[in-house]
Amino acid sequence: MNAAAKFCLIPLAICAASPACAQDYPNKPIRLVAPFSPGGATDVLARIVGQKISERTGQPVVVENRVGAGGNIGAEQVAKAAPDGYTLLMGGVPHAIGMSLYAKLGYDMVKDLTSVAEVASFPSVLVLHPSLPAKSVKKLIALAQARPGQLNFGSAGNGSPNHLALELFDTMAGVKMTHIPYKGAGQVVGDLLAGQLQLASMGLPVAMPHVQSGKLRAIALTGAARSPLLPHIPTVAEAGLPGFDVTSWYGVFGPAQLPREIVMKLNTEIGGAIAAPELTERLTALGAEPAVKSTAEFAQYVRDEIVKWAKIVRESGARLD
Repeated sequence: MNAAAKFCLIPLAICAASPACAQDYPNKPIRLVAPFSPGGATDVLARIVGQKISERTGQPVVVENRVGAGGNIGAEQVAKAAPDGYTLLMGGVPHAIGMSLYAKLGYDMVKDLTSVAEVASFPSVLVLHPSLPAKSVKKLIALAQARPGQLNFGSAGNGSPNHLALELFDTMAGVKMTHIPYKGAGQVVGDLLAGQLQLASMGLPVAMPHVQSGKLRAIALTGAARSPLLPHIPTVAEAGLPGFDVTSWYGVFGPAQLPREIVMKLNTEIGGAIAAPELTERLTALGAEPAVKSTAEFAQYVRDEIVKWAKIVRESGARLD
């Protein structure tokens, strides 16, 4: 590249980070990376929010599934993208867990990503096969104490939120249950319905049909509050383990050094979309709880979650290469 060409690029670099250019944002399509498979919670949220951002800004939002390494391939791609607001990530609790779960990562969630806006959280529900003689958290704890290591619980994989939820349950209750890792939630459901597993922590959208049919017994929600979908089911904290709170949350992230004006605009547009009644109803129907935080609040929440999950990962002994 000659000197003249390099000189021509200087205004573009200045423009990318300037308030004046940020005021024109967005003026072309936005790529929103969903780092998990189509049809999952992350993908569904990305498409719902992407559509609303497009409607509010007048620019297309293209959702791209970049799957692999527990969501880290997509996250690393966004971390290495230009900080211009046109490459974003729908990330969340799997990435916070990954900071301590994986021996090596190609990015740092705090240093290499900008927390833009939280979108929603998904409490999970503790479900048991009906043959297990426990109808409450306290009775499950008593049963696990009487049968150390004999109760099997399944999850979608080592280090997944629902795996670590029950590892935390074990630690707080002073019991030991046996973890059976699978390669997806579908296999967990199949073996739980067949009675080959005794229990699992499971996302509400997956669990609800089987709870309603009576094929699975719901005894507690893993989050800090009850769900309107199962208003009669207490939280784990209410039912016997005060302080227990495991919630799967998701939000939008950009590369580090994303101009503040762009971050604020995105936060405003996403917050407005989440607050819209039709979107709130749609998320609630999925078992999600819409979340609106300032950029500073969300960034602090992400840092707190990384610390919280590091302790749980350490106590569980979970580790991935």
